[in-house]
Amino acid sequence: MATVVRSFATQGIDGYPVDIEIKMLEGQPSISIIGLGDQAVKEAAERIQAAIDESGYVFPKKRVIISLAPGDKKKSGSHFDLAMAVGVLCQNGDIGVKKLPDYGFIGELSLDGRLRACRGILPMIIAGQKRGIKKIIVSEANFKEASLVHGVEILGFYDLTGVIRYLEGKTTGIETHMEENEKILEESERILDFKDVKGQDELIEAVVFAAAGGHNMLMVGEPGCGKTMIAQRIPTILPEMTEEECLEVTKIYSISGLLPNGHALMKYRPFRAPHHNASLNALIGGGANAMPGEVSLAHNGVLFLDELAEFSRRTLDALRQPIEDKKVSISRVNGTHTFPSNFMFITAMNPCPCGYYPSAKCKCTDYEIVKYRGKISGPIMDRIDIQKEVHPVDFFAIADQKPCCSSEELRLKVKKARKIQQERYAQESGINCNAQMTTEMIQKYCALDPDSLNILRETSEKYGYSARVIHKLLRLARTSADLDGEEKIRQKDIEKVLTCRELDKSNSKMVVVK
Repeated sequence: MATVVRSFATQGIDGYPVDIEIKMLEGQPSISIIGLGDQAVKEAAERIQAAIDESGYVFPKKRVIISLAPGDKKKSGSHFDLAMAVGVLCQNGDIGVKKLPDYGFIGELSLDGRLRACRGILPMIIAGQKRGIKKIIVSEANFKEASLVHGVEILGFYDLTGVIRYLEGKTTGIETHMEENEKILEESERILDFKDVKGQDELIEAVVFAAAGGHNMLMVGEPGCGKTMIAQRIPTILPEMTEEECLEVTKIYSISGLLPNGHALMKYRPFRAPHHNASLNALIGGGANAMPGEVSLAHNGVLFLDELAEFSRRTLDALRQPIEDKKVSISRVNGTHTFPSNFMFITAMNPCPCGYYPSAKCKCTDYEIVKYRGKISGPIMDRIDIQKEVHPVDFFAIADQKPCCSSEELRLKVKKARKIQQERYAQESGINCNAQMTTEMIQKYCALDPDSLNILRETSEKYGYSARVIHKLLRLARTSADLDGEEKIRQKDIEKVLTCRELDKSNSKMVVVK
């Protein structure tokens, strides 16, 4: 009779159970691993043989067949090692385990029997909890991350010998060098704060506007005027993540193997700033075994693209769907992987090729400027709610200037507006800020009086706004009213949001003769 040991695998950002079946037959000593495993899975044969030998047992001189079920799903990774080793020892009669189906095993084995950390632990533990597995054994290095899931007992061990001793009842409790109850390591205090910014009060007001409603934003200005400095500080004014959001982000970083060393839970909103030469797969996600890209790593946080016009057009256009749908679907032969991508899209660029328009230092023609800005397609520009021109500041003039409001003060404004939105959309599934409103919700919550509607219509006709842009302006108006605690959108809200499309107005002033 075959021995069955429980383990897990990942698909997208979710885990699913894998039954590892071990059967020994008479014949030439060999080990065969079947079940659509990748090279790392197949190499497990050598690792488990060496680890079993180091643990004081003799690997059976029989024909060993290991099957990973379900057999029609592609499996990757080295985390099946521990389950395979325990299964071989049980099948050979070297150890006896009571209630083996109650256990799950996750861990890579080194040649000396030590258990190494694996990525994707959190989604796999969640999959085990849903299946009703009572105890899951992991490497001690993964103990804190695994302990984030309630309803399942997590056991962390240093090596295979410790696991065997526990399964045989020779030890009790957790053989780990870490404290049992320590689940979350405090991250170092943030050093970025808006109080460091001087001379950009108007831009900071626009940033608070964007953060309050979760809106996308483009900053256009010459080099050194503070665009990157401000973008880096945006996460510090966003509301704290909920427990559910923390787990979502942690799952993505766990799958990617990017959890900070020693940290179990991602508590702060992520900030991702990929370089402009980043590939399409790096930005969106992909690869042979589909992995999350930058748009997913920025989930529930901020994706910042500096030097926007330097990104390839193909790469930028690939952002359309993630920005609009808040998720990325990557299709491969072995299945479709869906990753969440609900982020604030913050971008920055120079106003022209030389970077100094409209100052006297700029020598670019209108044609060159329009051509430069034309690198960013209209559909991408439509998806950016706020377009602000950033003006340079005189360092010596602002040296003695009073600092701006701190990040904590600005965060309170944002939290107040977000609380109003959460109460408004409490009955709406997946909607928690104004930027996520559907067309139906816009009609319901963004009603305008006749004067405001006329102003919006005239501006739209003047600059040729699409229906998507008009919807974004209405969402912005709703945020403006929320910041002031108003129930209805006022005319001043419409007038305010119409100043948020400065690039459209700048472009319209240029007369280009081809």
